[in-house]
Amino acid sequence: MTYDTVATFSQITSLLMFVAMFLAVVAYALWPSNGAKFIEIQRSALDLDAKPKPGDQGR
Repeated sequence: MTYDTVATFSQITSLLMFVAMFLAVVAYALWPSNGAKFIEIQRSALDLDAKPKPGDQGR
């Protein structure tokens, strides 16, 4: 194996891992059962009068 072969294999492997992780994140974000969670987070982020829940400590 030459350096060029190893470098090419490494680049292709890294690209495939990146694409797989990206698709996993997109699938998680668009999964129907996570919709309620994201809507709740969206509403709480826009609610300026809301007080933090006990145990949230600035999150």
